[in-house]
Amino acid sequence: MKKLIMLTTGLVIAGLFAFTTSSQQPWAVPDAAKNKANPLKGDAASVTKGKDLFSQHCKSCHGPKGKGDGPKAAQLDTECGDFTKPAFQSQTDGAIFYKTSEGRKDMPSFKKKIADPNDIWAVVNYMRTLK
Repeated sequence: MKKLIMLTTGLVIAGLFAFTTSSQQPWAVPDAAKNKANPLKGDAASVTKGKDLFSQHCKSCHGPKGKGDGPKAAQLDTECGDFTKPAFQSQTDGAIFYKTSEGRKDMPSFKKKIADPNDIWAVVNYMRTLK
């Protein structure tokens, strides 16, 4: 009986570990998307447009300063990204654009919600200011 309890406990712990690590898999971005250049300059107009769109579409999960601490973040199965961290900021603009456009798991796709690709590029420009 003791062995059965230990085996069951071990399986539960292994299952939780597998779930935790599988939900944090790296987000693969195709090379073509990763290497895509941002057609917009990161000027004041683009950043302002991006901030407005971020406030409308992203702030509820990612928080007002992009730290992943928005009011909906606690309800998600996956951790919201913290856009102020070097790991995020070291990504290419193309990778950020791809992730924003395509979505994954709890992160919705925004290619229909923000239909103009230049508006998504503006959001990328705004996210670059969140350091």
